[in-house]
Amino acid sequence: MHMNRYGLIGFPLTHSFSKRYFTEKFIRENITDSQYELFEMSDISALPELLATPGLRGLNVTIPHKQAVLPYLNQLDPSAEKIGAVNVIKLESDGSRTGYNSDYFGFRQSLTDWLAALERTTEGLQALVLGTGGASKAVTVALADLGISFQYVSRTKAVNTLTYDDLPVVLADYELIINGSPVGTYPNIDAAPALPYTQLSERHMLYDLVYNPAETTFMRLGRQHGAAVHNGLRMLELQAEKAWEIWQD
Repeated sequence: MHMNRYGLIGFPLTHSFSKRYFTEKFIRENITDSQYELFEMSDISALPELLATPGLRGLNVTIPHKQAVLPYLNQLDPSAEKIGAVNVIKLESDGSRTGYNSDYFGFRQSLTDWLAALERTTEGLQALVLGTGGASKAVTVALADLGISFQYVSRTKAVNTLTYDDLPVVLADYELIINGSPVGTYPNIDAAPALPYTQLSERHMLYDLVYNPAETTFMRLGRQHGAAVHNGLRMLELQAEKAWEIWQD
C-alpha cells in the first residue's frame, strides 16, 4: 500500500502537539494510508534530503526554522508572505513546494468564533499584542485583515510600541489583549505579563496563545476582574486542521 507521509521539522522536538493530533486524527477518521512523523533537524541544510523522501506530501515547521525554510520554497501563500514565516509546506504534484502560515488561519478563525460567542463585534475594537516575536506577527496580520487596530507592547521601548509602563493610562481603550509572548507557559506557570490587572473590566477580553497550562495566570487574573478569557488550544487545533486541508487540496 502506498503510504503518504507527513511530519514536523524543528529543533529540539521534545513534545509535539502535531504528532499527537494527527496520529489521533488518522485513527479516529480511519485514514490508513497516512502517517505523521517527527523529523528533528538542527540545521536547515538537511531539508533537501528530507524533501526527496518518497511519499512525502507535507511538513509542519516549528522553531527555529519558520524563516530559514523560505529559500527552499518555490512559492508562498499570501498569509506566509505577509508574515514572513512559514509553518506549513505543501509538496505539490509537480514537485514544487508552497509555504503557508496556518497560525494566521488558526488565530483568525478562533478569534472570530470567540467574538461571535461573546456577541461582540470588531467595530471600534482595539487590541494590545503582548510580545513582538513570530507568533505575534501572525496575530497582527490577522487583526489587520479583520479591521481591528492594534498596538504592540514590549518590555523595551521601540517605534509604534507601547511599554508595560504605558499601560495604566491606555488600558481602558484596548479591550482585546492578546498574549503572544511565552510568559506563563509550563513550567513557569506563576508568571504573567506585567499588566495593571486591577484596571480590567467585563469589557476586556484576554486571549492567551499559551495552551499549557489550560488556564494561565494571565487568564486567571483577567477572569478575577470580570474579563472574558481564551487560551491557545483552539488556535492550535484549527491550524492543524488547516494544514491538513492545505495538504489534501
